[in-house]
Amino acid sequence: MESGIDFENIPPEMAKYRTPLVSRYASPEMAYTFSEMKKFSTWRKLWTWLAKSEKTLGLNISDEQIAEMEANLMNIDFKRAAEEEKKRRHDVMAHVHTFGVCCPKAAAIIHLGATSAFVGDNTDLIVMRDAFDIVLPKLARCIQRLAVFAEQYKNLPCLAYTHLQPAQLTTVGKRACIWIQDLLMDLRNIERARNDLKFRGVKGTTGTQASFLALFEGDEEKVEILDRLVTEMADFKQHFLICGQTYTRKVDIDSLSTLASLGASVHKICTDIRLLANFKELEEPFEKEQIGSSAMPYKRNPMRSERCCALARHLMTLVQDPLMTHSVQWMERSLDDSANRRICLAEAFLTADIVLSTLQNISEGLVVYPKVIKRRLELELPFMATENIIMAMVKAGADRQECHEEIRVLSHEAGAVVKQEGGDNDLVERIKKSQYFKPIHAQLEAILDPSTFTGRAPSQVTKFLAAEVKPAIKPYSGKLDEISELNL
Repeated sequence: MESGIDFENIPPEMAKYRTPLVSRYASPEMAYTFSEMKKFSTWRKLWTWLAKSEKTLGLNISDEQIAEMEANLMNIDFKRAAEEEKKRRHDVMAHVHTFGVCCPKAAAIIHLGATSAFVGDNTDLIVMRDAFDIVLPKLARCIQRLAVFAEQYKNLPCLAYTHLQPAQLTTVGKRACIWIQDLLMDLRNIERARNDLKFRGVKGTTGTQASFLALFEGDEEKVEILDRLVTEMADFKQHFLICGQTYTRKVDIDSLSTLASLGASVHKICTDIRLLANFKELEEPFEKEQIGSSAMPYKRNPMRSERCCALARHLMTLVQDPLMTHSVQWMERSLDDSANRRICLAEAFLTADIVLSTLQNISEGLVVYPKVIKRRLELELPFMATENIIMAMVKAGADRQECHEEIRVLSHEAGAVVKQEGGDNDLVERIKKSQYFKPIHAQLEAILDPSTFTGRAPSQVTKFLAAEVKPAIKPYSGKLDEISELNL
């Protein structure tokens, strides 16, 4: 411990580590979803739903007890709960007793027949469902913002790159559609993971429902109804028919795999933006008072895209936790999952949340520099147009092989100017000065029109946006214009 620290004059929240995912990045709604209040109030809701369902099925539980529980769902004495946990070394029983203190009439029936996983696992499933419901519209908004950008720039020719070397042309909008297509796959995968979530339900200590069968004196039908009633109260459409003490941890793998895949998509998009910013073709939003570098005032660093890449890498790694956790869940369960899941589940959703908020901010303010794009095209397009020039000469009566040699020589000369002298590509000027190519001099401007080199890119954008993007984001249409406050 560092000596001489006056802890009394340091605000308590500043004297201990706080994850930047909450203190610096994530939205208030996602931070609350993984908060202590959300967790323990959900535990109390589950105990109340269980008691109501048990009462419905004939157990000796009064309306007064239920009302008392419902009145104290949010009345949580966290200090008492911490003291109880320190004494009992069991978080669930600590909160059973804490709930019982403010519900003295109901204390005897709280947690009746249940095991810790009843509140622990079911709460995790509720929280993940609610977290997916925050992530999905944010992802749809990113797709929609990029779709607007793609439509706006579907006709603007630009260099395409393979191996990060200039290749044939595409359009700015078509490249954005490549980004969108990945995000559409993520939207589909996350929707599936969310909709596939099943409630653990009311299963007992090893999943056999033995304790509830005893409560209902061997009546299996009542146990099944109990399971269904609590599932419906939690607003789940289905519950597991089979589980051990916990729901299978493959659910966590499914959930975090989709988020990790989203991380890969965002990392690729933001890496492209960073490269294009280096080329000065494209920039992310840059605020009037924003500082790019403390030492270099002229710099306009792509800091939002860099943040996305940094956090996306973290998001991609988190799926390793549930993979390894599931692989070592011995028999009906092993408690070595607990501490790990407290970290990785929350961090995955919190990270996905801020990655999407930041990507939305980027996509709403992308700046395109057409003149820079045109200049970069002019440096490369003459080389790409050589085949078109040869074909035009052949149509004018020239010999194909002879023409190939003529333009090969001129291309090498122009290439030497670019690479050895640092000059501009002057191939077109050389062709204009060449008597050999005089038959097509009047056609050169048309031959070198960049729009003739983009193929079907503009129409591909139009068709893609109509056929794939619009239907995918339609379910979120009511939320597409929402812009959350971003901690950027």
